[in-house]
Amino acid sequence: MPRGNTLVLIAILAIFAFAISALAYPLFGREDMRLGLDLQGGLHIVYKADLSNVEPGEEASIMEGVIAVISNRINPLGVTEPVIQKQGQDRILVQLPGKSITDKEKERLSRVALLEFGELVADDEEAKWENELGRWKPATAVIDGEEKALTSRYFKENTYVSQDNLGRLLLVFEWDEEGSQLSEEITSRLINKPLGIFEGSVALLGEDGLPIAPIVHSTIRDRGQIEGLSLNEATSLSVQLNAGRLPVPLEILYDQTVSPILGARFVDMSVKAGIIGILIVILFMIIYYRLPGVLASLALIFYGALVLALFKLMPVTLTLAGLGGFVLSIGMAVDANVLIFERMKEEFRTGRTLGAAIETGFNRAWTAIRDGNVTTLIVCIILYVLGGTIVASAPVQGFALTLGMGVLVSMFTAIVVTRTMLRLFVGTRLGQRTSIFSVYSGKK
Repeated sequence: MPRGNTLVLIAILAIFAFAISALAYPLFGREDMRLGLDLQGGLHIVYKADLSNVEPGEEASIMEGVIAVISNRINPLGVTEPVIQKQGQDRILVQLPGKSITDKEKERLSRVALLEFGELVADDEEAKWENELGRWKPATAVIDGEEKALTSRYFKENTYVSQDNLGRLLLVFEWDEEGSQLSEEITSRLINKPLGIFEGSVALLGEDGLPIAPIVHSTIRDRGQIEGLSLNEATSLSVQLNAGRLPVPLEILYDQTVSPILGARFVDMSVKAGIIGILIVILFMIIYYRLPGVLASLALIFYGALVLALFKLMPVTLTLAGLGGFVLSIGMAVDANVLIFERMKEEFRTGRTLGAAIETGFNRAWTAIRDGNVTTLIVCIILYVLGGTIVASAPVQGFALTLGMGVLVSMFTAIVVTRTMLRLFVGTRLGQRTSIFSVYSGKK
């Protein structure tokens, strides 16, 4: 056996050993395969940002701010490896693997989380809010010659939930320097009067369902507190206020929740289908192509181990559609071997030896293999790029990514691995029996 072929064989065995190790043991901090929402369950949401009031040219920076705020709000949920990314010009994709949350929690992720403070209006004044406690306008004060409204934008990001001596829940906040000036002037003016608290177009509601509007008993300078919230509402609001305020409103465009139980069933069915499919392909290759079929089956095992190891180490988020792309690439890997073996069959008919048939067969089949795989890769690239512009992009991109990676690895296994193993028989007694390298054609 040529020395060059021996070195290639050693390299193939080393790659195979590494792939098996990567699948069996945690390497580079990757303990398990990363599964998509449809396999392990979780939440998939697409938000649309309202950029209508954004200055031209500022859209990109606004969207970066939105992503940062959503990330800060998701981190306390304890989600492992959440996906938060920009999609198109005004959309945000959020994927929370293994997480199931309520509709209210989904809405909270997209809340602007800006609290506005209001005071009651006189009969002849215009009101911004109206509820059972009266008609309200923003509570304002003049600072440095400019009238400003008192809102939570002046909160420091250190709010927390506490209890007073009577066991009542308090959302405690602290003003920044400008907020302290506003609060001091406004609360001095509103002593013994109510101070309404609003979020968006509605009043902030207490645990009893009534609007929160505490009576101001003294001037509030550096810090204040909000009473009457439920524990869940106070905790959620505290997290959102500390995470920052969304610079623009968000609207839920697409919402999909997959239960972990359903995802586990998908994994089980996919594994069974994949194993059955591979065994059928291997059986066909061995029966029809004899010894080359055995070698192609070994190359197929090498291919499967290497691709799955790459999926784990990169890592690739494996979805149900991605598994479909992987299984399809297995068929393409076998297809390349079929082209090669058919070319070898033609060379045997002309009376060539095993060595000559292997080299000529591979060289002549290469152009067809290359062209077929390159066209498939072009389609994969188009699918992946276009998938990033649609709402339900994960299945499309997952299919394109796994199929593309599988095609690249299948080219390597067909041209290098199968060829290297066939060369092992050149010059041996077994290699002189060309009948075992020929295609089965039935009884003559």
